[in-house]
Amino acid sequence: MLLFLVRHAVTSHTGNRLSGWIPGIHLSDEGKGQVASLVELMRPVRLVAFYSSPLERCLETAKPVAASKGLRLRVRAELGEVRYGAWEGKKMESLTKTKLWRTVQGRPSEVRFPDGESLRETQARAVDGIERIRNDHLHEAVAVSTHADVIRLLAAHYAGIHLDLYQRVSISPASVSVFWLGGGGPRILKLNETGSLEGLVPPRPAKKKAR
Repeated sequence: MLLFLVRHAVTSHTGNRLSGWIPGIHLSDEGKGQVASLVELMRPVRLVAFYSSPLERCLETAKPVAASKGLRLRVRAELGEVRYGAWEGKKMESLTKTKLWRTVQGRPSEVRFPDGESLRETQARAVDGIERIRNDHLHEAVAVSTHADVIRLLAAHYAGIHLDLYQRVSISPASVSVFWLGGGGPRILKLNETGSLEGLVPPRPAKKKAR
Protein backbone atom coordinates (compact mmCIF):
# COMPACT_ATOMS: atom_id res chain seq x y z
CA MET A 1 0.00 0.00 0.00
CA LEU A 2 1.13 3.51 -0.82
CA LEU A 3 0.05 5.62 2.17
CA PHE A 4 -0.32 9.42 2.08
CA LEU A 5 -0.49 10.85 5.60
CA VAL A 6 -1.94 14.37 5.60
CA ARG A 7 -1.71 16.63 8.63
CA HIS A 8 -4.73 18.91 9.02
CA ALA A 9 -4.40 22.59 8.09
CA VAL A 10 -4.18 25.35 10.70
CA THR A 11 -6.90 26.45 13.10
CA SER A 12 -6.99 29.36 15.54
CA HIS A 13 -5.56 26.96 18.15
CA THR A 14 -2.55 25.80 16.12
CA GLY A 15 0.61 26.71 17.99
CA ASN A 16 -1.35 28.48 20.74
CA ARG A 17 -3.50 25.91 22.52
CA LEU A 18 -3.55 22.12 22.74
CA SER A 19 -6.75 21.18 20.94
CA GLY A 20 -6.88 17.44 21.58
CA TRP A 21 -10.40 16.07 21.18
CA ILE A 22 -12.23 19.36 21.92
CA PRO A 23 -15.15 19.51 19.46
CA GLY A 24 -15.99 22.48 17.25
CA ILE A 25 -12.47 23.58 16.31
CA HIS A 26 -12.56 24.54 12.63
CA LEU A 27 -9.97 25.59 10.07
CA SER A 28 -9.03 29.25 10.01
CA ASP A 29 -9.03 31.30 6.79
CA GLU A 30 -5.32 30.56 6.50
CA GLY A 31 -6.08 26.88 6.92
CA LYS A 32 -8.66 26.95 4.15
CA GLY A 33 -6.04 28.48 1.87
CA GLN A 34 -3.66 25.67 2.79
CA VAL A 35 -6.31 23.13 1.83
CA ALA A 36 -6.67 24.73 -1.61
CA SER A 37 -2.91 24.30 -2.09
CA LEU A 38 -3.17 20.73 -0.80
CA VAL A 39 -5.79 19.89 -3.43
CA GLU A 40 -3.33 20.98 -6.11
CA LEU A 41 -0.42 19.12 -4.48
CA MET A 42 -2.45 15.90 -4.39
CA ARG A 43 -4.01 16.29 -7.84
CA PRO A 44 -1.60 13.91 -9.67
CA VAL A 45 -2.09 11.14 -7.08
CA ARG A 46 -4.50 8.34 -7.96
CA LEU A 47 -6.16 7.48 -4.67
CA VAL A 48 -8.67 4.69 -4.20
CA ALA A 49 -9.73 5.68 -0.66
CA PHE A 50 -9.45 8.56 1.82
CA TYR A 51 -9.71 8.02 5.59
CA SER A 52 -9.83 10.62 8.35
CA SER A 53 -9.70 11.28 12.06
CA PRO A 54 -13.22 12.16 13.27
CA LEU A 55 -12.19 15.66 14.41
CA GLU A 56 -13.49 18.63 12.42
CA ARG A 57 -10.11 20.06 11.46
CA CYS A 58 -9.11 16.79 9.81
CA LEU A 59 -12.46 16.33 8.08
CA GLU A 60 -12.37 19.89 6.73
CA THR A 61 -8.84 19.29 5.42
CA ALA A 62 -9.69 15.98 3.79
CA LYS A 63 -13.11 16.64 2.25
CA PRO A 64 -12.02 18.98 -0.57
CA VAL A 65 -9.19 16.62 -1.57
CA ALA A 66 -11.47 13.57 -1.46
CA ALA A 67 -14.18 15.44 -3.40
CA SER A 68 -11.66 16.41 -6.09
CA LYS A 69 -11.09 12.69 -6.65
CA GLY A 70 -14.72 11.60 -6.37
CA LEU A 71 -14.05 9.71 -3.14
CA ARG A 72 -16.23 9.26 -0.07
CA LEU A 73 -14.46 10.18 3.15
CA ARG A 74 -14.25 7.30 5.63
CA VAL A 75 -13.89 8.14 9.34
CA ARG A 76 -11.78 6.06 11.74
CA ALA A 77 -11.66 6.92 15.46
CA GLU A 78 -8.29 5.18 15.92
CA LEU A 79 -6.73 7.85 13.66
CA GLY A 80 -7.79 10.61 16.07
CA GLU A 81 -5.57 12.92 18.09
CA VAL A 82 -3.68 11.96 21.22
CA ARG A 83 -6.09 12.04 24.17
CA TYR A 84 -4.38 14.75 26.20
CA GLY A 85 -7.00 14.67 28.96
CA ALA A 86 -6.71 17.58 31.40
CA TRP A 87 -4.21 19.29 29.09
CA GLU A 88 -6.78 19.84 26.35
CA GLY A 89 -7.60 23.49 25.72
CA LYS A 90 -4.64 24.74 27.77
CA LYS A 91 -2.28 27.39 26.38
CA MET A 92 1.00 25.99 25.09
CA GLU A 93 2.85 28.73 26.92
CA SER A 94 1.64 27.44 30.28
CA LEU A 95 2.15 23.76 29.43
CA THR A 96 5.80 24.28 28.48
CA LYS A 97 6.51 25.37 32.06
CA THR A 98 5.36 22.09 33.62
CA LYS A 99 7.51 19.19 34.77
CA LEU A 100 5.47 16.80 32.61
CA TRP A 101 6.28 18.84 29.51
CA ARG A 102 9.99 18.29 30.13
CA THR A 103 9.33 14.55 30.36
CA VAL A 104 7.31 14.67 27.13
CA GLN A 105 10.30 16.23 25.38
CA GLY A 106 12.94 13.93 26.86
CA ARG A 107 11.28 10.60 27.68
CA PRO A 108 7.87 10.56 25.97
CA SER A 109 7.58 6.77 26.24
CA GLU A 110 7.09 7.24 30.01
CA VAL A 111 4.29 9.80 29.71
CA ARG A 112 0.61 9.39 30.45
CA PHE A 113 -1.36 12.61 30.12
CA PRO A 114 -3.51 13.43 33.18
CA ASP A 115 -6.97 11.89 32.65
CA GLY A 116 -5.80 10.94 29.14
CA GLU A 117 -3.79 8.24 27.41
CA SER A 118 -0.12 7.42 27.06
CA LEU A 119 1.80 8.04 23.87
CA ARG A 120 2.44 4.29 23.69
CA GLU A 121 -1.32 3.75 23.59
CA THR A 122 -1.74 6.41 20.90
CA GLN A 123 0.96 4.81 18.78
CA ALA A 124 -0.51 1.32 19.20
CA ARG A 125 -4.04 2.30 18.18
CA ALA A 126 -2.81 4.39 15.24
CA VAL A 127 -0.60 1.57 13.95
CA ASP A 128 -3.48 -0.90 14.37
CA GLY A 129 -5.72 1.45 12.39
CA ILE A 130 -3.21 1.81 9.56
CA GLU A 131 -2.60 -1.93 9.42
CA ARG A 132 -6.34 -2.58 9.07
CA ILE A 133 -6.45 -0.09 6.22
CA ARG A 134 -3.39 -1.74 4.65
CA ASN A 135 -5.06 -5.13 4.73
CA ASP A 136 -7.98 -3.67 2.76
CA HIS A 137 -5.77 -1.90 0.19
CA LEU A 138 -2.66 -4.05 -0.24
CA HIS A 139 -1.69 -2.80 -3.71
CA GLU A 140 -3.44 0.57 -3.77
CA ALA A 141 -2.83 4.23 -2.89
CA VAL A 142 -4.69 5.54 0.15
CA ALA A 143 -4.70 8.87 2.03
CA VAL A 144 -5.29 9.50 5.73
CA SER A 145 -6.04 12.89 7.28
CA THR A 146 -4.79 13.00 10.86
CA HIS A 147 -2.69 14.92 13.41
CA ALA A 148 0.98 15.89 13.81
CA ASP A 149 1.72 13.68 16.82
CA VAL A 150 -0.09 10.73 15.25
CA ILE A 151 1.96 11.06 12.06
CA ARG A 152 5.19 11.39 14.05
CA LEU A 153 4.35 8.31 16.10
CA LEU A 154 3.57 6.37 12.92
CA ALA A 155 6.85 7.54 11.37
CA ALA A 156 8.75 6.34 14.44
CA HIS A 157 7.07 2.92 14.26
CA TYR A 158 7.63 2.33 10.56
CA ALA A 159 11.18 3.72 10.66
CA GLY A 160 11.97 1.37 13.55
CA ILE A 161 13.07 4.09 15.97
CA HIS A 162 12.32 4.28 19.68
CA LEU A 163 9.27 6.27 20.73
CA ASP A 164 11.58 8.53 22.78
CA LEU A 165 12.98 9.87 19.50
CA TYR A 166 9.69 10.70 17.82
CA GLN A 167 9.99 14.40 18.74
CA ARG A 168 12.84 14.67 16.22
CA VAL A 169 10.33 14.43 13.37
CA SER A 170 8.72 17.72 12.27
CA ILE A 171 5.26 17.65 10.66
CA SER A 172 3.89 20.95 9.34
CA PRO A 173 0.20 21.87 8.90
CA ALA A 174 -1.27 20.64 5.61
CA SER A 175 1.87 18.62 4.89
CA VAL A 176 1.96 15.21 3.21
CA SER A 177 4.16 12.29 4.27
CA VAL A 178 4.31 9.21 2.06
CA PHE A 179 4.98 5.65 3.26
CA TRP A 180 5.28 2.42 1.31
CA LEU A 181 3.84 -0.48 3.31
CA GLY A 182 4.38 -3.61 1.28
CA GLY A 183 6.91 -6.15 0.07
CA GLY A 184 10.43 -5.61 1.36
CA GLY A 185 9.24 -3.87 4.52
CA PRO A 186 8.07 -0.33 5.17
CA ARG A 187 9.75 2.64 3.48
CA ILE A 188 9.35 6.35 4.19
CA LEU A 189 9.36 7.97 0.75
CA LYS A 190 8.52 11.56 1.72
CA LEU A 191 8.24 13.36 5.03
CA ASN A 192 6.60 16.72 5.74
CA GLU A 193 6.10 17.67 2.08
CA THR A 194 4.27 20.98 1.62
CA GLY A 195 5.23 21.90 -1.94
CA SER A 196 6.89 25.01 -0.57
CA LEU A 197 10.09 26.06 1.22
CA GLU A 198 8.41 29.05 2.82
CA GLY A 199 8.46 27.53 6.29
CA LEU A 200 12.22 26.98 6.09
CA VAL A 201 13.12 30.62 5.45
CA PRO A 202 14.37 32.25 8.67
CA PRO A 203 12.59 35.44 9.70
CA ARG A 204 14.29 38.76 9.18
CA PRO A 205 16.02 40.00 12.32
CA ALA A 206 14.03 42.65 14.12
CA LYS A 207 15.35 46.17 13.73
CA LYS A 208 16.77 47.64 16.89
CA LYS A 209 14.94 50.68 18.14
CA ALA A 210 16.98 53.87 18.15
CA ARG A 211 17.64 55.25 21.60
